[in-house]
Amino acid sequence: MTTPNLKLPEIAASQSQKHITHNEALGILDAVVNLSVLSQSVTSDPAGPDDGARYLVPAGANGAFAGHDGKIASYREDVWTFYDAAAGWRAFVADEGGFAVYDGTNWSGPDPSLISVTPNGAESRIVTVEEELTLSGASVSSTVQIPNRAIVFGVSTLTTEDVTGVWQYHCGISGQPEKFGGYLGIAAGSNNAGVIGPEAFYADTPVVITAHGDTEAFTGGKVRIALHYFLPVVPQS
Repeated sequence: MTTPNLKLPEIAASQSQKHITHNEALGILDAVVNLSVLSQSVTSDPAGPDDGARYLVPAGANGAFAGHDGKIASYREDVWTFYDAAAGWRAFVADEGGFAVYDGTNWSGPDPSLISVTPNGAESRIVTVEEELTLSGASVSSTVQIPNRAIVFGVSTLTTEDVTGVWQYHCGISGQPEKFGGYLGIAAGSNNAGVIGPEAFYADTPVVITAHGDTEAFTGGKVRIALHYFLPVVPQS
């Protein structure tokens, strides 16, 4: 008999050599509780691992890891032991500096935007995404968008290549061209942290860089934008 979650072996009332079962259970606890692994991208058992070293086995691994895709590999007393994970388990991945989450089939991440997640898939995320825009004409809209239901803290900008054809530019959205900053610098290196609200958005919304001054049309230059927002994810089951 084993326990339902961690599969720890249970000691029978009349069992002899109870210490063997007890020590096996301690080994499982040591391997999977407060899980921290060295990597999830090592495709074969490494040479000379330290006692207690742990890895997440990637798909298609070979050597001693072969056939153990998605399992937790734990090295102890010169032997590799492999443990199954359950959906919702998290592991800190040392060589990536973040957490991976097991969905019942695969380990995902690490995902630095994920703050918290429930067993049924509801999530809280702090997200930063960026895009470099090449400027031409009266305005340029971003491909990356503020998602529906996001709560936006701001949009920051960096002029990465001298902007030509105008005196300044604005950063905003359709109908609100200066929402995240107006009259911004056209020289390379000019930047702005365009903080707002925060404010909730109820439709996918691109950021718009709008020309200002002279001909009111860009003839060249590049601006990198970064969107900063909170995104709630509803339960998935």
